[in-house]
Amino acid sequence: MSLDRHRIAARVARDIPRGSHVNLGIGQPTLVADHLPPDSGVVLHTENGMLNMGPAATGEDIDPDLTNAGKAPVTELPGASYFHQADSFAMVRGGHLDVCVLGAFQVSVSGDLANWHTGAPGAIPAVGGAMDLAAGARRVFVMMTLFAEDGTPKLVPACTYPLTGLACVTRLYTDLATFDLGPRGAVVRETHGPTVAELSERLSLPLAGGPARH
Repeated sequence: MSLDRHRIAARVARDIPRGSHVNLGIGQPTLVADHLPPDSGVVLHTENGMLNMGPAATGEDIDPDLTNAGKAPVTELPGASYFHQADSFAMVRGGHLDVCVLGAFQVSVSGDLANWHTGAPGAIPAVGGAMDLAAGARRVFVMMTLFAEDGTPKLVPACTYPLTGLACVTRLYTDLATFDLGPRGAVVRETHGPTVAELSERLSLPLAGGPARH
C-alpha cells in the first residue's frame, strides 16, 4: 500500500493552494508539475529563469532550449515569462514564493533539512539553490522515501548530515506517511500502509496523530 514517487507527487500537488507561486526542486519534486490540475492557477518558478512552467515535455514537445533547473525538458503554459537567473533568485530571496518542494537526505522532527551532502568521503556536494529556497519560501514541503535503501530512517530526531536549513520544513510527504513537522515534533496526517504505532517503532520516534490508513 506504500506510494510510489508518482503517487507521492500527486499527494503533494493536492495540498498546494490554488494560485500559489511554487518552486519544484531538482529530482523527484519535478514530478509534481505533472499532477497539478490545469485550472489550479499554480505558477511554477524555476531557478534558471522561468515563470509558469508546465508539465514535463515528451516526444515532439521537447525543446532542448526549454528546461527546468535540473535540465529536464519542460513545457510552457500561456503567459510564461523568462528572465535572468539573478532575477530568479531575487524572487526566491525576496519571499515571493508561497511553496517550494524539495528532496532530502534527512529531515528532523522539528523541520531541519539536510539535502545537499551526506558528509560521506568522496561524495559530491550539490547545494544548488536549496539554501535560498529553504530560507525564502513561505512554506517548505519535502518529498522523499521514509527510509534509505539500507533501511536507515530519513526522518530523524536530529540531522546528522550537513544542514541546508533550520526549522524550515513544515510538511513531509513520503511513501509510507505524510507528516506535519515543527516544535511539537512529527505529527502524522495520514499513513499509507503501516499504522502510526508501527511507524513509530520502525523510526524509533514518538509520533503524534492517529489517522486511518489510506
